[in-house]
Amino acid sequence: MMTDPIADMLARIRNAAQARHERAEMPGSSLKLAVAQLLKAEGYVQDVTSEKTDDGRSKITVFLKYGGRERKSAIVGMRKRSRPGRRIYVGCDEIPKVQNGIGVAILSTSSGVVTDRVARERRVGGELLCEVW
Repeated sequence: MMTDPIADMLARIRNAAQARHERAEMPGSSLKLAVAQLLKAEGYVQDVTSEKTDDGRSKITVFLKYGGRERKSAIVGMRKRSRPGRRIYVGCDEIPKVQNGIGVAILSTSSGVVTDRVARERRVGGELLCEVW
């Protein structure tokens, strides 16, 4: 049984990027899909697909993005902030800026899973899931 599915997702993406794989596959959930789609919208990954497997479970495939001659990953770093043992909740005025605004923080709010910029615009706080830069 997996206790922290978002941490598992981030670890799979991080490991695939370090190994220069084309894609990372993981078991699906609506929260993971929302986080992956935000990573796509922010330009950290190339594409995200979700499909049903033969046994009826869902699977998310994240296609990684590389650039330059050395094929450097678009994702430099990822950090899980809120954990099962210690949830981190922030108000709209307490949302941190990641790498002085270069990175993005992903929050789970009452209006869905959003980035730090959107949460500030909507003036909502929530659970700080992770940071990506």
